[in-house]
Amino acid sequence: MSAPVAAAGHAAVPLDVLLLAVAIAGVSLSAPLIAATAAPALAIAFWRNAMAVGALTPLVLLRPRHRAELAAMGRKALLLSTAAGALLALHFGVWLPSLHMTSVASSTALVTTTPIWTALLLRLLGHRPPALAWAGMAVAFLGVVILTGVDLSLSPRALAGDALALAGGVAGAGYVVLGAQVRRTVSTTAYTFVCYTVTAVLLLGTCLLSGASLGGYDGQTWAKLALLTLTAQLLGHSLINRVVKGLGPSVTSTAILLETPGAALIAALWLGQTPPPVAYPALLVILAGLALVILADRLGRRSPTTPTATRSA
Repeated sequence: MSAPVAAAGHAAVPLDVLLLAVAIAGVSLSAPLIAATAAPALAIAFWRNAMAVGALTPLVLLRPRHRAELAAMGRKALLLSTAAGALLALHFGVWLPSLHMTSVASSTALVTTTPIWTALLLRLLGHRPPALAWAGMAVAFLGVVILTGVDLSLSPRALAGDALALAGGVAGAGYVVLGAQVRRTVSTTAYTFVCYTVTAVLLLGTCLLSGASLGGYDGQTWAKLALLTLTAQLLGHSLINRVVKGLGPSVTSTAILLETPGAALIAALWLGQTPPPVAYPALLVILAGLALVILADRLGRRSPTTPTATRSA
């Protein structure tokens, strides 16, 4: 990596951190909004992606720069974006049903194994997260376990739900890693437009096959769906896709763990659901783990022997 590029990358980090904080706040609204929305879970997942595509379509089609970016996407980038959209649909499609099959605590703890799977996927791709990053991810995940608890059941239905939640975590990791690959050469707008379109189409098919109602909601439900799209999807997932290029998938996926305590605090303020006493120390543990991952990333960036691909993955 040349010196000018490296300098630009370091200058962009504070902005990326700020945008990541906004993204985490956005996705933290997801669970409380879903809990307050009177619609099937899969339908909610479909509409948040479909509405996001509806919001992005005028931007992509009417602005020459974005049309050019979309047209310039090569075959590889298009295939990777399509695969990322399929993994995002799988993430929603298996995790949301798991909430009704196993305990919310188990489902949340298992789906938030995403950073671990992200690190394993990166290792398979030839990148080697340092030991400090592994330690940070373990500490951050411990914070989630402290908050959610361990409530594994041996009933066949609960075990199936646990498996679905775990699959959701793996799919989420693949979505983050592929997004980081595509974002090396493709703009956030072009990537998210393709990714969300694929996700919406696949979730639409899932809703039709499962019989999930896609309409007939009252005005408040539609308003909550629109708010969910704006916060969790456009400000949440889109900004995550924006910052993963600079911060890398390890830091980004670990930071997403903050969604769990964030959702608990928002539910307390908005829905009157008092968070458990461990919510605040759990938040501190997750932040400590994230700090270790960020420190490992910064040390890796400064090391002259660290491969460029590893630092920018």
